[in-house]
Amino acid sequence: MFADEAKILVKGGDGGNGCVAFRREKYVPRGGPSGGDGGNGGDIYLEANPNDNTLLRYRYNREFRAQRGGHGEGSDCHGRSGEDTILKVPVGTVVFDADSGEQLFDLVEPGQRFRAARGGRGGRGNGNPAFVRPWHQAPREHDDGRPGQERHLRLELKLLADVGLVGFPNAGKSTLISRISAARPKIAAYPFTTLEPHLGVVSADPDAAPGNGRTFVVADLPGLIEGAHEGVGLGIRFLKHVERTRLIAHLVDTSDASDRDPVRDFEIIEHELAAFSPELAEKPMIVVATKLDATTNRERLEKLRAFAAGRGLEFHAISSASGVGIVELVRAIANALDRIPKPVATAGASNEAAQESMPGAQEPHELPAAPHREER
Repeated sequence: MFADEAKILVKGGDGGNGCVAFRREKYVPRGGPSGGDGGNGGDIYLEANPNDNTLLRYRYNREFRAQRGGHGEGSDCHGRSGEDTILKVPVGTVVFDADSGEQLFDLVEPGQRFRAARGGRGGRGNGNPAFVRPWHQAPREHDDGRPGQERHLRLELKLLADVGLVGFPNAGKSTLISRISAARPKIAAYPFTTLEPHLGVVSADPDAAPGNGRTFVVADLPGLIEGAHEGVGLGIRFLKHVERTRLIAHLVDTSDASDRDPVRDFEIIEHELAAFSPELAEKPMIVVATKLDATTNRERLEKLRAFAAGRGLEFHAISSASGVGIVELVRAIANALDRIPKPVATAGASNEAAQESMPGAQEPHELPAAPHREER
């Protein structure tokens, strides 16, 4: 099951309490205060894991709390700090504050981490030098540990792909990705067989030496129909997975089995893309006429070709069943990607800056200033 959204509660571990104790030993006449500090609570981190491709694990387990810090003890024994909790999420996960809607971080690289909740600081015991003064040598003060941060987060997964396949249902997107990659989506002769996005890695230079050929990642998205931006069909909830792509391959069915106008189909999908995001509609695009083996009436095919030429868009006609035009299309996509610069990975605010904006952030303890004593 594919899940690309989840809401979770994260809470850093509470800090341990400081201890009040005095050292009393037979041969230590001036033992003095010996209460240890409490340990710091553990932090909660989100880490991008390249082996995950869904947020399903967070659909049912939604609360995560880090370990609290240990309490201080006598003989200046400090409490143990709590263990950090690391939550694995897929690469491409965007972290939002569920209450304010603010984007906190974008995990776009494998191994990248974001501290989602900071643990509370441990309290000071009466043996802490902050309490001891020449005129106050037996302090009985101590601090309780501070609570860890608690936050509601919304996680949203946006798949990382170079090329996005869009088009009407049954336009041949799943068949194409199964032909050019190892992806095996469900393929059937009825609409909406694809109910979730699929990724496939494509080799554009199969004859090149291992590691030297060009490769790119293709995302097969569930079909769009007219009115998708208003929730018709599967809606546009999967279009966010195309936002990161550099190129769109717009597949249009020109076979005899389709009674729709291919140019009209193209314009409908283009309108749905623009309704979702104006930036998405402006991405570089290749127009692909599909099911060439089932196209005997070339009038519809040539009409779409002329339309693409008038828009200045590259055009290809293919048959995923027979393989006609597949090699040329793959190479054309690779060449187009070579001309399109890769976006600079931005994670929004830096991790440290994001922490500063988090309400209730724990600041380091400030030592109380000693009162001024006038010398005589």
